[in-house]
Amino acid sequence: MNADLQLIDETLHGRSAAFGQLVRKYENRLYNSMVYVAGSREDALDVVQNAFVRAFVKLHTFQPYGAFYPWLYRIAFNEAASNHRQNKRTVSLDYIRDTTGSEPVDPELGPEQQYEEDQHWQEIQWAIAALSEEQRAVLVLRVFEGCRYKAIAEILDLPVSTVRGRLHLARLQLREQLSGMLAIDA
Repeated sequence: MNADLQLIDETLHGRSAAFGQLVRKYENRLYNSMVYVAGSREDALDVVQNAFVRAFVKLHTFQPYGAFYPWLYRIAFNEAASNHRQNKRTVSLDYIRDTTGSEPVDPELGPEQQYEEDQHWQEIQWAIAALSEEQRAVLVLRVFEGCRYKAIAEILDLPVSTVRGRLHLARLQLREQLSGMLAIDA
């Protein structure tokens, strides 16, 4: 039995501290993905907290033949989509660069080069924010989570062909929006 299934079994048998271990194991990874899906750090925090609460309440419905993280991710994604529909907000451009809130500084880069790097990163964030919710979800799962098409299809409950199509459109849109930056780098 893998470690996640062991923790789930312990939680279902009344040891709630075991669920705390699952939270610690996955909270940063889930938060980093949800920032891109939810659109802001604050919304991502709310989504992640609500997702863990929902996961705890619905843990008895988890099917042990599946992996825990995709199941949790789907709960979080549905929570983010629900929040977005309720609030009718567009994605904020207030993205974080990483879990620490800033991009690591490359000691090899001078101040001008670091500034250019920062500008490029901001342009990429804006381009991701401009994607539709559906395209952003697929892109985040593929690029930031490293999921395969089949896993993305299972998480989002979509056919693999739809995943491929959305990812293709997202990449085209990103390429178009970042064409100026890509021309400079070439």
